[in-house]
Amino acid sequence: MSDARKPLRDGDASATPASISGIEAMRGVGSARAKGFWADAWDRILARIGVRVALAWIGSIAFFAVFAPVLASAHPLLRSNTATGTWDSPLWQNLTSVDFVLLAGAVFGVPFVFMPASLASRLGVAQRSTRLVLMLLIGMQAGITVVVCGAISAWARDIDSATWIRELSRVAAFPWIAASVVSAVMAAVALLLAGRQSTRVALIALAAVIAVSSSASRWTDRLVNFDAYDDQEASGEFSMIYTLVPFSPDFGRSDLYVLEPMTKISQAIPQTAGRPIGERTVLLGSDAIGKDVLSQMMWACRLSISIGLVSTGLAVLIGVTMGAVMGYFGGWVDLLLYRVVEIFMAIPVLFLLIVAAAVLPRNTYMMMAIIGCVSWTGAARFTRAEFYKLRKQDFVQGAQAAGLPLRSVLFRHMLPNGVTPVLVDASFSVAAAIIAEATLSYLGLGPDGQASWGKLLSSATGTTGTFVWWLAIFPGFAIFFTVLSYNMLGEAMRDAIDPKLRKAAH
Repeated sequence: MSDARKPLRDGDASATPASISGIEAMRGVGSARAKGFWADAWDRILARIGVRVALAWIGSIAFFAVFAPVLASAHPLLRSNTATGTWDSPLWQNLTSVDFVLLAGAVFGVPFVFMPASLASRLGVAQRSTRLVLMLLIGMQAGITVVVCGAISAWARDIDSATWIRELSRVAAFPWIAASVVSAVMAAVALLLAGRQSTRVALIALAAVIAVSSSASRWTDRLVNFDAYDDQEASGEFSMIYTLVPFSPDFGRSDLYVLEPMTKISQAIPQTAGRPIGERTVLLGSDAIGKDVLSQMMWACRLSISIGLVSTGLAVLIGVTMGAVMGYFGGWVDLLLYRVVEIFMAIPVLFLLIVAAAVLPRNTYMMMAIIGCVSWTGAARFTRAEFYKLRKQDFVQGAQAAGLPLRSVLFRHMLPNGVTPVLVDASFSVAAAIIAEATLSYLGLGPDGQASWGKLLSSATGTTGTFVWWLAIFPGFAIFFTVLSYNMLGEAMRDAIDPKLRKAAH
């Protein structure tokens, strides 16, 4: 066969054959492989410059959410005893179990999702979407394990708890036993959902080991005295090496209050000259209680992105389930459940959060649960409408005739064909959840002991009585661009997946 008649191979970028026969044309010689629906939609989304900027901003927020504990900390990265020459790392010793899980997810999860296709094929997870879903499942496994272990630790240390749990917590092996039991249960659930393919089993086992070791080794909180580091270094007993931003969000001093951006501490407070803290510079200034703004901005990324993603994920889970049942069955089932949807639509989320902050524990998990359990109505209505259209389609009736279980018909066959409007709505829901958290923190009702953009924004005129411009501009800028980025992404996704809007654009 001449070179002009050779069939094109997958991935061949050479020129198209000069001429082909009819039989070769029927075999697809010289034709380009068609893109899948999501691949084509993703290309259309990335074609917008604004979306690229938005994704870059969201990626930056995610980066700081994961790496803030090692980028901004008043704990020394390395500490050397000048007498003995021994080294230790206070920063590493003071990382929490959540920090460890997030860092491990970034180190192992991101390369796994973006690994080369050839290696992924050998591991049995060729599709990138499959790897992404697997990472989300494993992340939920490790995250729930850490959260449950933290709740057990707090319960065991509470003075009002039962005597038996307080006695049990004094056993040295109790943290490891409790963490192992919780991790084993979550790993079993993950295996049930992911399957027993060897790669998936290995990843779930690795996530279980990381969750157990991080939870058990950080079972109790540690008392922190940041001033001790400066005293140790000033006395010459120790030498310290700090990370990029040598401040923690909870490190504040009364003599550092309301310093302007790019202020060196020794210049603002002459008595600190010659001391280690005097060599530090507050790049974005400090607030009214002497806390560094930059470190709080970086740590607040974790609160904002976790509130947005977790609460929206919970809302999508509830909404898709409710909407699938309403749209599939219709009739009295739809009538009854839609009355429930209308009741939840009438609940004002912000007022509910304010009331909950007064009567319930003010922590991140409670806020996630409230937002997620109230804001699912949009996903339910979109799913209901899509399932109403799909339930009479041939592939659905074929699945019913084949005797497939209801779970398989709803979530394996119908949901992939009707989930696109839900994904668009989820992007806007993430932005709404971030605004809700910022508003609540601005009112002073946000999670206790956590840095927040809304809390920083409220301190611009809160205690000093004068307007502090850097406490308004920097957190306000972060809130504005984060919400704008999610909205731009949602609009681009809506335009890319809606054929009517695509035709109108042409």
